[in-house]
Amino acid sequence: MIRRLYDWTIALAEHPRALWALALVAFLESSVFPIPPDLLMIPMIIAAPHRAFLIAGVAVLSSVAGGLLGYYIGWGLFESIGRPVLEFYGKADSFAAFAERYNRFGPWAVLIAGVTPFPYKVITILSGSTGLSLPVFIVASIIARGARFFLIAALLWQFGAPIRDFIERRLGLMFTLFVVLLVGGFYVVKYL
Repeated sequence: MIRRLYDWTIALAEHPRALWALALVAFLESSVFPIPPDLLMIPMIIAAPHRAFLIAGVAVLSSVAGGLLGYYIGWGLFESIGRPVLEFYGKADSFAAFAERYNRFGPWAVLIAGVTPFPYKVITILSGSTGLSLPVFIVASIIARGARFFLIAALLWQFGAPIRDFIERRLGLMFTLFVVLLVGGFYVVKYL
């Protein structure tokens, strides 16, 4: 099933309405869809490098809007399904403590999930279910998704097709290493 979705996404890059397809994929990926919009963005930018930043902008706006859907899913379904289940098992108070801890570090979770291969949809839904501040969620999402998609666009605009292999195989690792170094740096500064 994943392979068919991947092949479908790649075929969309060649369609005349690829920008609309990218908007839909980026929107859905932030809340339910398993294929990241990068896989559609990369061939679109390679085919039309002069539109690289327009393509990235569409991906950012659509992804953040989809993140709002994920936030709503977490908020709405938690109240109707999640809370009664927690109350049945006597864990509602435990969730409140978890939500408080999550909301202290929630902006970092959104930033990290927004730029790394970690499923962003998990964080969008979790942010809604814990009641993370919506303005904080939106700002962190814009920063994270903007950094990710505009960096990809800039690299492809500057270096073209040769950078494609690097992006598809190693960029997630580089983002992850960057985040580890960033968080590690904050940890060192705080505790030294």
